[in-house]
Amino acid sequence: MKRDTTAEYQQVVAQCRDIFDKKMQDYGAAWRIMRTESLTDQIFIKANRIRSLQRKKEHLVNEGIEPEFIGIINYSAMAIIQLQLGVVEQPDLDFERASELYKKVLDEAFDLMSKKNHDYDEAWRSMRISSMTDLILMKILRVKEIEDNNGKTLISEGLDANYYDMINYAVFCMILINEGKGN
Repeated sequence: MKRDTTAEYQQVVAQCRDIFDKKMQDYGAAWRIMRTESLTDQIFIKANRIRSLQRKKEHLVNEGIEPEFIGIINYSAMAIIQLQLGVVEQPDLDFERASELYKKVLDEAFDLMSKKNHDYDEAWRSMRISSMTDLILMKILRVKEIEDNNGKTLISEGLDANYYDMINYAVFCMILINEGKGN
């Protein structure tokens, strides 16, 4: 059966955007005061919980891993926006502008995924969700190291590339979950 990665990807992104938009309506752009390091730590918390749940197979908080992957996608998008606009002392984006910036970041993530997916022949479809969780955690550790080095790298990709990769791995995990594939 041929799968439509574009449609599946857009379905996951629509779910994430719906949550982003609803939280913007509830809280406004309060996240604009967060430094990227704080957003990285939020992503770490989400990924670490996923890994913990994958290991324990039982959870005491009545939420599965799907909301955590959505959180990774949304916090990564916010981090990219912060990198592009800079951190502010007071929220400065209205709903429409924040939603527009979010859409732009997710469109860029989709374009990157499409190019890589072509070159890698959708290898992610044969991966385990737990392996992609580990890759997200590795990316987070890379980001933390780059942040600790004031954003400087000698040969490696920058912060934004790592956040885009985290978005795409999390979307892939959501697609596999939606297909009924386990860890």
